[in-house]
Amino acid sequence: MAFSITLPENVKRIIRTLETAGFEAYAVGGCVRDALLNRVPQDWDITTSALPEEVKRLFPRTVDTGIEHGTVTVMRGQEGYEVTTYRIDGTYEDFRHPDSVTFTRNLGEDLLRRDFTINAMAYNESTGLVDLFDGMKDLEAGIIRAVGNPTERFSEDALRILRAVRFAAQLGFTIEPATKEAMKELSGNLKAVSAERIREELTKLLSSEHPEELFEARALGITADWLPEWDLMCDTPQENVHHIYDVARHTTETIHGLHRTEEYRNASPKEQAMLNYTMLLHDSAKPQCKTFDENGQAHFKGHAKPGAATAKEVLRRLKFDNETIDSCTKLVYYHDTLYRRHGEEPAVTVRFLMNRIGTERMPFLFAVFTADAGAKAPQYLAGCLKRIEMLREAYRTVVSEGHCVNLKMLAVNGADLMALGYPAGPELGEVLNSLLEDVLLNPEHNTKEYLLEKAKR
Repeated sequence: MAFSITLPENVKRIIRTLETAGFEAYAVGGCVRDALLNRVPQDWDITTSALPEEVKRLFPRTVDTGIEHGTVTVMRGQEGYEVTTYRIDGTYEDFRHPDSVTFTRNLGEDLLRRDFTINAMAYNESTGLVDLFDGMKDLEAGIIRAVGNPTERFSEDALRILRAVRFAAQLGFTIEPATKEAMKELSGNLKAVSAERIREELTKLLSSEHPEELFEARALGITADWLPEWDLMCDTPQENVHHIYDVARHTTETIHGLHRTEEYRNASPKEQAMLNYTMLLHDSAKPQCKTFDENGQAHFKGHAKPGAATAKEVLRRLKFDNETIDSCTKLVYYHDTLYRRHGEEPAVTVRFLMNRIGTERMPFLFAVFTADAGAKAPQYLAGCLKRIEMLREAYRTVVSEGHCVNLKMLAVNGADLMALGYPAGPELGEVLNSLLEDVLLNPEHNTKEYLLEKAKR
């Protein structure tokens, strides 16, 4: 059966140029897989029998992005396309990178070194689909299968173990039994992989349509070293009237709910990643906080504070940037505040939360509230959503009316207090914070006259 792929014009031209010069060239890997699935490929990679120096002679603008491994980036306008020479990888001594690369003129030898059958297909318009390992058959059956011997593939590059679960999550596929068995046997080798690469795969998994593949990751031993907190969450039931899931299932359900929120859909990729990790870790301290009352009901009192500490530890382990860590830990810390200040007017609650987490993060907290509420016992959902909407409306009012929510917006500053006789130092900051707390409760008090008079007292 013939399969046809519509190649972008720039990819066609690069392949045609190489073929006209007497070389072979194909689109290869993930772009072919995605095109066959009618998904939009993020990148188009090209493989060729031409050596790097031969590729460079054929194109006016190239960049040596990985020439020691045979990769040259060919520039077409502002777009870059990676063109890599067919190669055979040497031995993998660090479970990640080959210690040597040998160039070859044989496409089959190049495809044999790739990870999964669905990623080991090549295509050009003159030859059509080159599928030496039944990748199309696995694509149609929804199967993740290692190329050749799975133990060899995962011994070469341990990151492939996590990549298999990530592909299963993104595509909704299942992992073939022999491939899964090799993954489980060699999952300990993931310790040798860099935090940045683990983070990249885990982030893609969490943003996928099937974040519940984290359960598969746990069953295969993948999370034992990099995310042991998840393993504890999987072992923690919630014997509580407010919950119908254990901690881990509740967590994956909140991630699904998060993806349906308007705030998540409108967020940048970096913000979406931060929100996904917030939901992943929002209840991460529940295993250590679990207690029972005299009626046998489980409680997790105060779990948000140690949860924020756990979130910071996990995100540092994964080498996240400080901005992401700060945002995520604040949202985890305040994720359980939906009813904590229930006796107050919604606007008061909102002003205090905006002060604690920052105005720009407040919409994200609403997304967290909504996702969390949707993964609890359904009889409480309507009440939670009503409370969230009240807070949203209050937030819109606070923003539109310009209520003071931080020291920068306060009608007085340190210089004003020093003019009253306050010395510079800690006391000055304490007084300013006391005035701000007053204004958070009573926004009409944010006048210079009122605040200076209060400061005098």
